[in-house]
Amino acid sequence: MPPQPRSAITLAGLSKSFGAVTAVDDLSFEVGYGRVVGFLGPNGAGKTTTLRMLMGLIEPTSGTARINGVLYGDLDDPVHTLGALLDGGGLHPGRSGRNHLRIITTAARIPYSRVEEVLELVDLQSAADRRAGGYSLGMKQRLGLAAALLGDPRILVLDEPANGLDPQGIHWLRDFLRSLAAEGRAILVSSHLLAEVAQTVDDVVVIAGGRLVASGPLARLLAERGARTLEEAYLDLTDAASAGPA
Repeated sequence: MPPQPRSAITLAGLSKSFGAVTAVDDLSFEVGYGRVVGFLGPNGAGKTTTLRMLMGLIEPTSGTARINGVLYGDLDDPVHTLGALLDGGGLHPGRSGRNHLRIITTAARIPYSRVEEVLELVDLQSAADRRAGGYSLGMKQRLGLAAALLGDPRILVLDEPANGLDPQGIHWLRDFLRSLAAEGRAILVSSHLLAEVAQTVDDVVVIAGGRLVASGPLARLLAERGARTLEEAYLDLTDAASAGPA
């Protein structure tokens, strides 16, 4: 097996403009293996646009977003390299959770046995034969996470995975993500739940107005800002970015 790159995800000078609006502006950061990285920013900061560029769903205006050193479209085996939970996972309301996953495995040439494995991983076995249209938001999030895990990828990109989860589900998700990182996987997770992020991540990336305002280990960020909590540091950083130059 070839040596694994140090960085699972590398963004370099990534920018995206929609007409006169710059959604992402010269964004650079890395996500390492064995790390959970919180991707934080206000609504409209450019987080979803960034994730969609990483996945090859939007063409950057400039810069690059690479996975193991290559663009997503150039990956030899994307299904087994990167799993993503974006935009709710594209569920068909009339299909059962199990059939939704089986359709994905068929397209990706993954054995059906993997469906049962991921259903157990996300604790969705008891609801697997119910129509996905009747799922709660939290159950849909678990199914989307199961789909992201089908290829047993080394990299996960998750956009607001805790949406709709109850407190027990959020606690489960925290432990689950930490266990995946302990296996050496790289996880980039976007979230607005700052208190939960603080208990889950190793590193944080904070953007505002499409620009990077801070990145690095959570403990270092708190120390540099003289903050007691991630929420305090985040509000300080994003308020300062919104205020602009003095």
